[in-house]
Amino acid sequence: MKSSKQSAQGADRGADRHAEVAYDQIAPVYDDFTAHHRYPEWIDSLLKLGATHGLRGNTVLDVGCGTGKGFMPLLDLGWKVTGLDISPSMVELARAKAGPEVRIEVADMREMELYGSFDLVLCLDDAINYLHSVEELERALRGMAANLAPDGLLIFDSNTLTTYRTFFGERVVVEARGRRMIWSGRTGGHAEPGQISEAAFEVEPLVPGTGPVVPPEVHRQRHHPEAEIRAAVAAAGLEVLGLYGCATDGVPRQPVDEDAHTKAIYVARGVGST
Repeated sequence: MKSSKQSAQGADRGADRHAEVAYDQIAPVYDDFTAHHRYPEWIDSLLKLGATHGLRGNTVLDVGCGTGKGFMPLLDLGWKVTGLDISPSMVELARAKAGPEVRIEVADMREMELYGSFDLVLCLDDAINYLHSVEELERALRGMAANLAPDGLLIFDSNTLTTYRTFFGERVVVEARGRRMIWSGRTGGHAEPGQISEAAFEVEPLVPGTGPVVPPEVHRQRHHPEAEIRAAVAAAGLEVLGLYGCATDGVPRQPVDEDAHTKAIYVARGVGST
């Protein structure tokens, strides 16, 4: 029989892997569930945003690359891509899309190695919101900073309160390929700065008995207030060059409005870089 201490340690390890577990479950249907996302336009807008802050070069590290939907437009534009994701299932799908010439690794952004010196480091699609503490956020940003070229840019996004008061408070159903994908938000439309919000995701066949049933798995995300992110960026040896908000159209605008925009987009570089 396990001691109470051993049981608690096991529970902590399970909590520590919550993002990995959640994305291993959603991986087979992720592209179908997010089919409405316009990644080529989104990436184009971010590259233009980076260009206004001096982005140059053609090497990119995509942290939290998922199934590769975000980096495929970059490959089409001639960028040399390296991808990282915490979910082995997501990485497997990304490798199948990208082919053997693209390096894609299973990695936890809180424990990042040195993968190179990149002109651009991206961390998109609310990946940092799966970090539940300031310490985790700082560790991740330090790892990203370590992989930047001397004049490289880091671009990352973070969900606003609007996302947790809408998407994380709603029931969303998407049907595709004989499957029904169900997102069940649990916030009830209420969220406060710094709060951890939950939603459950599950899959069932459209016709009972014709396919597997995937039981609900919980996605837990934390809202990171602007002041907290700015402090973590500084602690990682970076400086914020620009802060933008965007709604579902994916167009960056200033200033950020937590009550209107769904995401905040940060552009940063190493302190003292030119």
